[in-house]
Amino acid sequence: MTIREDFLYYLWKFGKLHLQKLQTAKDELIEIINLGIHNHHTGPDFFNARLKIANQIWAGNVEMHVNSSDWFVHNHENDANYDNVILHVVWNHDIEIHRKDNSVIPTLVLKKYSDSALVNRYKNLLDTPKQWISCEANFPVLNNFELENWLERVYIERLELKAAEITKLVEKTAYDWEAVLFRLLAKGFGLKLNSDVFFEAACSVDFGVIRKLSSKRGSLEAFLFGIFGLLSQEASQEKYYEELQEEFKYLCHKFQYTKEVHIPLQFFRTRPANFPTIRASQLGTLYHQQSNLFSKIVATTSLEELYLLLQVETSTFWQTHYTFEKHSPKRIKKVSKKFIDVLLINSILPLKYCYEKYLGKPNIESLLTLLRTITPENNSIIQKFNTKNITIENALHTQALLELKKNYCDKQQCLECAIGNKLL
Repeated sequence: MTIREDFLYYLWKFGKLHLQKLQTAKDELIEIINLGIHNHHTGPDFFNARLKIANQIWAGNVEMHVNSSDWFVHNHENDANYDNVILHVVWNHDIEIHRKDNSVIPTLVLKKYSDSALVNRYKNLLDTPKQWISCEANFPVLNNFELENWLERVYIERLELKAAEITKLVEKTAYDWEAVLFRLLAKGFGLKLNSDVFFEAACSVDFGVIRKLSSKRGSLEAFLFGIFGLLSQEASQEKYYEELQEEFKYLCHKFQYTKEVHIPLQFFRTRPANFPTIRASQLGTLYHQQSNLFSKIVATTSLEELYLLLQVETSTFWQTHYTFEKHSPKRIKKVSKKFIDVLLINSILPLKYCYEKYLGKPNIESLLTLLRTITPENNSIIQKFNTKNITIENALHTQALLELKKNYCDKQQCLECAIGNKLL
């Protein structure tokens, strides 16, 4: 396999070099005074390094490439951000690079100064095309304390990504946190197959309409069914369906709602308890029973209180139906604890965290404590990790492992991972 730039960052950042013998490609001695600060954004790879090259002190930036000629591949010669590069660190030196004044930028060829055993371990780790994850044979390597700390850090990264997306919603709604909660819950009630439809529909309506309708359960259910596209099918013989249609038409006229959902809802490959009809009715019940829901959630500190807030069932009609057309044996269709856990993990706890950050009082420890009391998720990725000699005890573990797989393992970011570093 070919060496990647991230390996060069790793060698430089952690000093995995024969530092006493460093020389430029022109045999000038290099003494590292300060490695610089790793830059994860645009611009040179390490800022504010201090080096002694040929007995002269240099202060500036360090740029890294697999090949020297990558300087031109990336068009750095036309970018003023690279004018202050004092050292070009490469694996293969195939061309000299000059500054605008035509002076040569000193080049350090890393493969001359790196440990061959370390390079082989790096190649063995990443050259695993048929494995599920690169470290599959050795996972997790870390002891329990190290692994717990690493998973906590990875989860916080995942949480920050979710918070960034929620912040965009908050800004779009002019900081109407109740409206943001409604959109996130609608997405959650839509589950995986219908989340986009429910979310798009929730975003299409002024939350003030939901507030006004919340006292009238029938009207709220009609409006939700309508905006989710559940009333746009062929005419049903069921009287309740016709009543909902009429109510929705009236409400559209009253609130001047004209948007229509164009994404078809999915019933296929969905358990009846998760049909969009059932979930839409339960969402309507939630907003009928709980006014100022966001305020109540923010004030809640225990998992038990959150379960009580979110424990809802369908309206009466759906006790004997899963669809409009077919009657079924009577059953009280309450949301399950497992379903509430999904809402907590993906919507409510990230929103609470985002709100606390907005207030300047983020309580990450409280959130982590809540997550550790939630039952671990069960999906194909977690099932696979369960076979890898790791004890998965709670939702913090499962969320962290999902993030680890998506943004580390799948992208082969082994050098940014505590497990990959331990293996090296």
